[in-house]
Amino acid sequence: MGQRQNRKIEKFKDLQKVIGIRFKQEKLLYQAFTHSSYVNEHRRKPYEDNERLEFLGDAVLELTISHFLYKKYPLMSEGELTKLRASIVCEPSLMEFAQSLNFGQLVLLGKGEEMTGGRNRPALLADVFEAFIGALYLDQGLDEVRTFLEKFIFPKIDDGAFSHVMDYKSQLQEIIQRDFKGLIEYKIVQEKGPSHSREFISTVSINDKIFGTGNGRSKKEAEQRAAQEALKALQ
Repeated sequence: MGQRQNRKIEKFKDLQKVIGIRFKQEKLLYQAFTHSSYVNEHRRKPYEDNERLEFLGDAVLELTISHFLYKKYPLMSEGELTKLRASIVCEPSLMEFAQSLNFGQLVLLGKGEEMTGGRNRPALLADVFEAFIGALYLDQGLDEVRTFLEKFIFPKIDDGAFSHVMDYKSQLQEIIQRDFKGLIEYKIVQEKGPSHSREFISTVSINDKIFGTGNGRSKKEAEQRAAQEALKALQ
């Protein structure tokens, strides 16, 4: 049992090295990864599960990601911001964040949960990620949470991992109607590749001046990417 405990401690030390954060209260870190099934099997020991930390982490994530999106997309409407945030703070996305940091290997599970594949269960991994954020917030405050997200999560947003939920054409239309009173025109300027793998290139013009060019597997995708480029140019 002593060897197992030492291995657990070493794994958590390795995690802290990977993320570049040293917890002041390592008990909080352990708690973030402690599933209720583990607590139920170790009732004689003073373990706490991660459910309360998960509750807190959910709120902290909503705030920090809302703040990031508010600053990053000054032209985006409230409805679009809400839609984008929902796609980031949802179970599939949180599970992917947890998997990218190998959180699943660290979760303390009861034997029954382990045997039924709990370590890879999307809901469990998403909960662990939220609990980790809650633990980090309690241990080191909001600035350290933001630093962690800037290092590991925000780049995924910057790289367009959630662009599928963003309607750039509607955003561009709204901005032009409100601020420029111009005419928007999309034009497919090139199609290439075999029929089963076509690629389209689109331009978007405002009052006959090209503001963006985009490519995609469909005309719609190419136009969306052109609109995205135009928004960057206007910003």
